[in-house]
Amino acid sequence: MTLLELFQLLKKHLQLVIVLPLVCAFAMAVASFALMRNTYTAETSMYILANTSESQSQGANYTDLTASQLLANDVARLLESDRVEKDTAAALGLEDLSAYDVSVASETTTRVVTLSVTGPNAEGVADVANEMARQVSIVAQDVQVADSINVIDEAVSPDAPSGPNRPLYVAVALLAGLFMAVAIVVLMDMLDTRVRSSEDVEELLGIPVVGRIPAMKGGK
Repeated sequence: MTLLELFQLLKKHLQLVIVLPLVCAFAMAVASFALMRNTYTAETSMYILANTSESQSQGANYTDLTASQLLANDVARLLESDRVEKDTAAALGLEDLSAYDVSVASETTTRVVTLSVTGPNAEGVADVANEMARQVSIVAQDVQVADSINVIDEAVSPDAPSGPNRPLYVAVALLAGLFMAVAIVVLMDMLDTRVRSSEDVEELLGIPVVGRIPAMKGGK
């Protein structure tokens, strides 16, 4: 099937090609607003103060970018540890932090670590982020990773939800509906075994068509 034939086929079933994508997009829009809950994200950034004794013994090592990155990676790993999560949940009176998604990013050239918490409640994500920053400082001192972890910017309750990305879901559903419509039209054409043109006759019988009888209006 050539591209021109495909376009002609789609034009013949234009109603299906238009209606099915719109139905899919509308269904996704309804589902995203009715079934998907809003999520909120709060961020806090922290600066790591290196362990005093270690910095004295290693001297210039802690001015090296590689050493700073290693220290930031250590703290990032502590933020994802079970101890910090359990202590945070206990301090906030929560059973656990399963309702929250925690992500940690560390800069490649500094000792700054950024903590992002995503959850169903705007105030809750800010409270969890700030409490995790406090708890990781305690744990870091206990395991002697750093002297302290100082908060640069405290997390604040977000004014607007960060997700879900409903326009993206609707756009994907629209494209999926269009793909389905094209697939259905092509499949219908493949399953249609009727002889519809002189080319089909020549292909089936192996002989050329030498004449045609035109259709007459009124049955005459």
